This record gives sequence, C-alpha cells and structure tokens, in this order.
Amino acid sequence: MMNFRHVVYDYFVSLGLSDTSAKYLNMLVLSISLLIVLFVIDYLIRKVLVNAFNAFAVRSKTSFDNILVKNKVPRNIAHIIPLLIAIEFIPIIFSDFQYLETIIEKGAKVFGIVLTLWIARSVLNTIKDYLKTLDRYKDKPIDSYIQVFMIFAWVIGLFSSFAIISGISFWKFVTTLGAASAVIILVFRDTILGFVASIQVSINDMVRIGDWITFEKYGADGDVIEINLATVKVQNFDKTITTIPTYALISDSFKNWRGMSQSGGRRIKRSVILKATSIKYLDDPTIERLKKVALITSYLNERQTEINTSNQEKNIDKSLLINGRNLTNLGVFRKYIQTYVEGHSAVNKDMTIMTRQLAPTAQGLPLEIYCFSSDKRWENYEYIMSDIFDHVMAAVSYFDLEVFEFNTGQQALS
Repeated sequence: MMNFRHVVYDYFVSLGLSDTSAKYLNMLVLSISLLIVLFVIDYLIRKVLVNAFNAFAVRSKTSFDNILVKNKVPRNIAHIIPLLIAIEFIPIIFSDFQYLETIIEKGAKVFGIVLTLWIARSVLNTIKDYLKTLDRYKDKPIDSYIQVFMIFAWVIGLFSSFAIISGISFWKFVTTLGAASAVIILVFRDTILGFVASIQVSINDMVRIGDWITFEKYGADGDVIEINLATVKVQNFDKTITTIPTYALISDSFKNWRGMSQSGGRRIKRSVILKATSIKYLDDPTIERLKKVALITSYLNERQTEINTSNQEKNIDKSLLINGRNLTNLGVFRKYIQTYVEGHSAVNKDMTIMTRQLAPTAQGLPLEIYCFSSDKRWENYEYIMSDIFDHVMAAVSYFDLEVFEFNTGQQALS
C-alpha cells in the first residue's frame, strides 16, 4: 500500500518538484484514477445486475421483478460496491492531507446513508406498486404508510449525517435536539396531523381509493384517486383535481357514497310541485274517463264501489260533492304514479318505493317520488330518473292538475 501510495509521488520528486507540489499532484492523480476506476466498476456492476434482473423478470411469472427494475432497485444496489471501495482507498490517497481525508471520509459515509435511503425508497415503492396490482390492496392508503416510514427514515438519516459531520455520537445528538422539540413539532405540524389522520382513516375505513366522496368545503365531488400522508386527491366529475388535507377527513364533515355503491340501487328523490288551486274532488263522469287509464282501472273500480257503499250506508247527501267520502284528482294521480314507478323496469323492487306529499309551500304542493334505480352508474341513473319524470310531467294534465311554474303574467301550463 505504501508503494502504491507513493508511486506517483516518487516520480514527481524525481522530476525535481518540491515535496509539497509532489504530494498535491500525487493526491490529484490518485483521486482521478480512483474516480475512473469507480465509474467503470459502477457501470459494469450496474449492467450485470440490471441485465440479470431483466432476464429473471422475463422468465418469472410474477410482476414483482419487473416492478423492481422499473423502480431502479438494481441500479441503486450497484452503487454499494464502488462506495465500499472508495471508503477503503480514501485513507491511502489522502494520507498526506489529514484534514481532507477526514472531510472526504465523512462525505462518503453521508453518501452511504443517502444511498441506503434511496435503496429503501426504491424497495418500498416497488412493494407499493406491486400491492396496488392486487385487488385486495387497490383501495388501501398504502402511500400513507410508505410516506410515514420514509419520513422516519429520512429523519434518522438526517440525524445520523449531522452526527457524522459534527463528530458527536448519534444518541447524544438526538438528546441535544430534545430542547428544540417544540420547534420541530411546529415545523412538522401538518405531517404529524396527516400521520394521525392517515391511521384513523385506515383503521376506521373512512375512505378508500376509488370511493366517490362529496366534500363541499373544498369543492370536491368525485372519485378518490390517491391517499397519502399529507393530502387526498379527488378527481371531480369535470375531470379537475381537488386536493384535500388528509386531516380534514377527520376534522370536517364529508359524504362518502360507498354505501350507495354497495347497495342494491341508487336513490331517486325528486318532487313535482302542483298548483294547490288545481286540486279537486272527482265527479262520476271524470272517474269514468280516468277508468280508461289502464294502470288505475281496477283501483278506481274498487274504490268507487267502496266509497259509494259507505256513502249509501250513512245516507250521505251527494247533491253537494264535498259531502261524504270522495276521490280527489291528486289522490288518484298519486296512486297512478305509485303504480307506474312500481312497474318501471329500471327501479329496484326490493327497496323502498313511495310517492308522497310534502309540506305545502308558497309555490304549491310538492308530490315526491322516492325510489331506487337498479343501475347505479351516473349516466344511466340520470337517464332513468329523467324517464320517470318525463312521464310524470306529461301525465299531470290527464288528471286536471297543473304544475307550478314562474312565468311573466301568464297562467301556469296544465
């Protein structure tokens, strides 16, 4: 080693250079030579490892090998051997310059820490990408766990690097930072909140990747595409991306539509407002006319017989229509809509189907349809709901009812 170290030095001395100049030139030549050798070794090892992994990945049935190559795990591992060689030869090259030897040796050790973190990140990203190919883990917030681990790893790496540079032991360095813990907590406030939120979101299964959520405070209405330590990304239905702080999921209220997606249908809850002045009792000629409506023919026959029998038993004076029991156009229309919705092919018959009156408003009397479409896909759901209300709006006039609408002094359309 001693001969190798001074082989160039002796040559420069023989040329008549001073001792100091010979030492500097010796160090420079050896440094350049070492860099060239390290570059060649790194290149060869990297080529061998990458080609070996590629060849193995081609023959392997699992996609894990391909993902390892994609995340540059072999390339990062290839840097280990050149680094070990550099650390071994640094004391030899810089033996005449102790201060440079100390600085460069520390720098190599710090680079070793960074390289270790690179390898860890590559491996973890590989695990993350692989798990996302499995149906069991596709909707899990794996990114959050990876980020939490890497934050701790980078913090430890940062502390270790400072300890190496300063010459203080790692544990003594960490203990010294205890006094500055309040500042550290303040700086990493969002990270700490995100970490706690990620754990709670995962444990309580509040949100999964692929869930449709509505978060009015942040203007989010769409599918969750990413959950990480600090943020949750939502792709809205207009294809814009909304970023929500992870801790907002546990501090604010939002709506998750997963329950609807997992149920047997998607709820339809919409009303049509009828003019109160158009509601009336039905006389016999009108009832006979409405009996031609197939969906309510049997209903009208049964109800008319029942009502007439009841009025006769009580000797009701029917010269005035309001006396006794009567059918109303609103009640018959409500029965018609109920029957129509129950028979609609796109409505889930195993879930609630209801046509009901809501409280009267200044505009009129709302008649609400409450049911569930069998098809939960958005575009199909909207089509089904529109199809039902197309029919409802067109059927209103057959029952002598009128739909309320604001207009410019004209009468509401019947």
